[in-house]
Amino acid sequence: MNAPLQNSASGPASGDRPLLTLLIAAPRGFCAGVDRAIEIVERSLERYGAPVYVRHEIVHNQYVVDGLKAKGAIFVEELDEVPNGAPVVFSAHGVPKSVPAEAQRRGLDYLDATCPLVSKVHRQAERQMEAGRHILFIGHRGHPEVIGTMGQVPEGEMTLVETMEDVAALPFGPDDALSYLTQTTLSVDDTAAILDALREKYPQIVGPKAEDICYATSNRQAAVKEIAPGSDLVLVIGSPNSSNSVRLVEVARKCGTDARLIQRADDIDPAWLEGVGTLGLTAGASAPEKLVREVVDRLSLWREVEEHTLISAVEKMVFKLPRQLTE
Repeated sequence: MNAPLQNSASGPASGDRPLLTLLIAAPRGFCAGVDRAIEIVERSLERYGAPVYVRHEIVHNQYVVDGLKAKGAIFVEELDEVPNGAPVVFSAHGVPKSVPAEAQRRGLDYLDATCPLVSKVHRQAERQMEAGRHILFIGHRGHPEVIGTMGQVPEGEMTLVETMEDVAALPFGPDDALSYLTQTTLSVDDTAAILDALREKYPQIVGPKAEDICYATSNRQAAVKEIAPGSDLVLVIGSPNSSNSVRLVEVARKCGTDARLIQRADDIDPAWLEGVGTLGLTAGASAPEKLVREVVDRLSLWREVEEHTLISAVEKMVFKLPRQLTE
């Protein structure tokens, strides 16, 4: 069933600007975990005053990071860059257990902005290890969430699986106690294929009762599937290091539609619009709505834009802030 249409603005083509039908995905942009992480930094600045240190990008979006820098946040890669006693925030992607342990040793006042859905995966990893099962973790090597999750258990207790080829190469046998977990920002379809392969190879494998891929990731991918088939081109607003944004590009392309990842309106080449009558537009979970409107405004300079919002889901999720900021 097609998602409901909601007209945002419309008007006939006029002058030298031909009509561009714009299909805007909903939901798009900020998720509850990103909202929470940004609010944690902002409230920390209010409570402690500038500067507040943030380990790694709080979320993967340069516009957001630059805005927080302007308010007094200082972004660092490791805790040894944080002065003793200074407040520090851990990013939404999660951190290995060694990081808060080091913060405690250093006497740093830290706040954990890890998305609660990522924290849930961390707890699952601990439970599976305690049950004596080796964990097969489906994710992308080097991503901060993967580093954080693999750092929840001792080295050797978890094996990273990225591809179907990785599944084929796994050395475990039918008598080995195995479990699986997944990164929260993966492609729903690709992950399903890998899980099917794991279950076929290891019928004894166990996993979480609910899907680890977060609701926002799933919803944004489903929304792209609504706009892509009717579009000549899909633009995804997001950063190249944003896993969920890159997955949105992949989803659109798998629908048979050309798709491009952009960070800001300035990234759009007007030549891309040649032969494009209908354009799909969405934003990754760490891209603010302001950047969506910026893109629409830029498109309106070149074409007469007729907007339609395709609503495939309504999100009402809200996550609580850390106790330090609410007491």
